[in-house]
Amino acid sequence: MDTLQIVPAWSATEGARRASELFETTFEGTADGVWASPGRVNIIGEHTDYNGGLCLPIALPHRTYVALRPRSDDEVHLASAFEGNVLHWDGRLSDLQPGTVPSWVGYVGGMAWSFGRDEMTVTGFDATLTSCVPTAAGLSSSAAVECAVGLALDEVNGFGLGGSDEGRAELVTVAVRTENDFVGARTGDLDQSASLRTREGHALLLDCLDGSTRQVPFDLDAQNLELLVIDTRATHSHATGAYGQRRATCEAAATLLGVETLREITDLDAALARISDGEMARRVRHVVTEIQRVRDFVTLVEAGRLLDVGPLMDASHDSLRDDYEVTCPELDVAVDAARSAGAIGARMTGGGFGGCAIALVDAEKRDDVAAAAVAAFAEHGFAAPRLYAAIPSAAGGRVN
Repeated sequence: MDTLQIVPAWSATEGARRASELFETTFEGTADGVWASPGRVNIIGEHTDYNGGLCLPIALPHRTYVALRPRSDDEVHLASAFEGNVLHWDGRLSDLQPGTVPSWVGYVGGMAWSFGRDEMTVTGFDATLTSCVPTAAGLSSSAAVECAVGLALDEVNGFGLGGSDEGRAELVTVAVRTENDFVGARTGDLDQSASLRTREGHALLLDCLDGSTRQVPFDLDAQNLELLVIDTRATHSHATGAYGQRRATCEAAATLLGVETLREITDLDAALARISDGEMARRVRHVVTEIQRVRDFVTLVEAGRLLDVGPLMDASHDSLRDDYEVTCPELDVAVDAARSAGAIGARMTGGGFGGCAIALVDAEKRDDVAAAAVAAFAEHGFAAPRLYAAIPSAAGGRVN
């Protein structure tokens, strides 16, 4: 039945064709190349990145594709095709300032602005964007745009960052600055790191305290497992105040406790005893326990015990629901339905307040879990969810 169709990702050839054709119909001539960067699913480790914690994302096969050609002047011409609509913007590099351009331009042109903060001045450019990364779903569509554009501008301007993990870590910093200071969303570096530093068939253990990474083999096929993504289609936006409020609360708690980040808390009970505000205490409890859940998850995966990670995924969602309060009815219904239908574990993924849930399932039970989610949404009067397969994929790069 149609409601159970898994929405496929474009192949690299298809994505490059779409971006190139849009370029050729928008501008005279052809692009210098096409670059792509993926969305991501965070397996576990939510709202830990800006607290110096640990995260475990994978890159998706769903990507944003950017066809780009540098110019000899300071003009910038953009066209973006998302979900059937083509948007255009024309201006100059000097016009790219925070708060002065449409939001979608911020993720593109903001990268040129952000490079300039590191005294890496870019030339003007023409660019077109297409994407199969779902928007407003908590799968990091914005970081996919930033990183694809960043890879393109890096190469055509000769900065040389995209060829090494060390350079890509610097590109992550450029992209995070775009998100934080240009767009105005106070996110950490999880999304951009997943888009630029992952490896096919692996999850990326990201230490947000020092930026170090470790590739963790994440072979679902070997244990006949699949990771089902349930897009609730509930509104999701990192730029909303609720996300910023939680980050501010965590920063205030760190100040109160005399630490730089909540990652440094080693005695949770003692820390909680010093916090009189109940809401702040719950926020801290989530962060500290979530960091430990990432450690425990990685230990199990590296020991070949992927079938045993379900309770950690479940506990993560429950903590995000009860202590961090970033779920929503659609996310909770999706998770509850997946668990009831036999998922090994299920949780929300991403910043919350909407977006996606993920369910680790036996491959033979995938359709049962998907059908249960669709039925539960219908029962609650929600729009039917979209379904995706999260396959651990490669980081972004040039595709044409």
